[in-house]
Amino acid sequence: MSTSVRERERVTDEPGADDRQGIGARPGFAWLLVITAALGLLCSFVITVDKFELLADPDFVPICSLSPVVSCTNVMRSEQASVFGFPNPLIGLAAFGLVLGIGAGLLAGARYRRWYWLGLNLGALFGVGFCMWLMTQALYEIGALCLWCVLVWVVTILLFWHTTLHNLRHGILPAPRAVHAAVQEFPLVVPVTWCLIIAMLIAVRFWSYWQTFL
Repeated sequence: MSTSVRERERVTDEPGADDRQGIGARPGFAWLLVITAALGLLCSFVITVDKFELLADPDFVPICSLSPVVSCTNVMRSEQASVFGFPNPLIGLAAFGLVLGIGAGLLAGARYRRWYWLGLNLGALFGVGFCMWLMTQALYEIGALCLWCVLVWVVTILLFWHTTLHNLRHGILPAPRAVHAAVQEFPLVVPVTWCLIIAMLIAVRFWSYWQTFL
C-alpha cells in the first residue's frame, strides 16, 4: 500500500529521515523564510537606492539619518560599506531574493535534497557572520548606526538559527541527543538572547547619547 501524504510528512519530520525524495519543511518555517527574506530585501533595496543617491549627490541625506549616532550617511560613506568593492546591500538583494524563492517553493510543496539544506545553512552562517562583523565595525570603528542595517542583522539571525533548527530536526546536521532536545524544547532562547546582547552593546556603546533623551 502506498504511503499517504500525511504519513510521509510525519516520517520526514523525524531526525535522520530518508531524503531520497527530498526534505520539505513545516509551514511555520517556510513562512519565516518568506517574511525574513522579504524584510531583508526591503532593507537591501532601500540602502542600495540611498547609496547610489549619495554617490550621485554628496549632499544627499537619507531619511534614516536622524542624528550623529543614528546616521545611515556615516555608515554608507565608510569603507566597510563596500567590503568587496561594491555596495554591501547588493549581496543582500541576491541572497534574500534566493531565500525568498526557497521559502515560496516550500509553501508550494517543494522538497529539497540534503545538500541543498546544508548549502542554505552555510549561506546563512556566512550571512550572520558578516552581519556580526559589520555590527562591530558600526559600533567601534564607524561610531554610527543604520536602522535598516540593524533590521538586517535581526532577520539574518532569525534566518540562520531557524534554518539550523530545521536541519537539526531532520538529522541533516548531526548533534548529541541532549543538544537536539534542548534546542527543540526552547527554540527561541538563542535568537532572543542574541538580539538582547546586541541591544545591550548598542546601549552601552552610545550610552552618553541615549542619556540626552532622559
